Amino acid sequence: MPPTGTIGVTGATGALGRRVAARLSRRGLPQRLVVRDLNRAPDLPGTSAAMAAYEDTDAFERAVRDVDTLLLIPIPVGDKRIERQLGAVDAALSAGVSRIVYVSFLSAGPACVDTAARDHFYTEAHIRATGVAHTFLRPSLYLDLLPAWVDARGLIRGPAGQGRLAWVAREDVAEAAVAVLTGGGAHTGRTYDLTGPEAVGLGETARRLSALTGRTVAYVPQSRPEADVRARPADAPQAGPDSAACAAIAAGELDAVSPAVPELTGRPAQSIEGFLRTRPSALHHAPV
Repeated sequence: MPPTGTIGVTGATGALGRRVAARLSRRGLPQRLVVRDLNRAPDLPGTSAAMAAYEDTDAFERAVRDVDTLLLIPIPVGDKRIERQLGAVDAALSAGVSRIVYVSFLSAGPACVDTAARDHFYTEAHIRATGVAHTFLRPSLYLDLLPAWVDARGLIRGPAGQGRLAWVAREDVAEAAVAVLTGGGAHTGRTYDLTGPEAVGLGETARRLSALTGRTVAYVPQSRPEADVRARPADAPQAGPDSAACAAIAAGELDAVSPAVPELTGRPAQSIEGFLRTRPSALHHAPV
């Protein structure tokens, strides 16, 4: 049965949460948008907004009171990330939330080379341990971030080796999240890997970007120390590949293709070509 109560959407000012909230609003479903800044909350029909940070568990509990199903979007990587996310889970349960849909990461596990993926694993484990009805969404790396991986010289530089990944569009993840949020008990206890239609290496990714844009893009493999030494401007945190994500690619942790996106959304997952053809200026807005 589909949910009959209010759906809570955390991170509703962010790239994924805002997309999910807009889709739920178009369906006429009641929502509570949990945000850190009320001034930035989307103004959508059928929504109310509440201000709360994950680390303020009292405020978070108040914010999600009367919420039935909660979409829990992880906070950025940083100090005390696991502690804050677990605190938000406990606060949600104290408020009476009956189902949690958590946005995790592909191949999340306790021994992943990417510490961010470990954070997701421990958050998942805590949610399971509470006994609350839950669903885990595990997206691959977002296609939306790909243009920012290309530097000013047209190079994608990182320690990804010859590993492969199936880039996924954030739009597809939002559509899948809405399907799960509105699908009720059919998704309880399920874990969905959300990927694009095929796994490719960064070399092949660069070749496709070149063919699509007419600009020369090339992949330059690095060692992990080389990538970590390369300074990243403080005001451009997403300039270039994330070395930890590249290490996960090299380790084969993201080499997976899942049918979950088409199964949940009823349409094919976007390819690199399909994504960029609908956004012809995306790569040109990158520092290429």
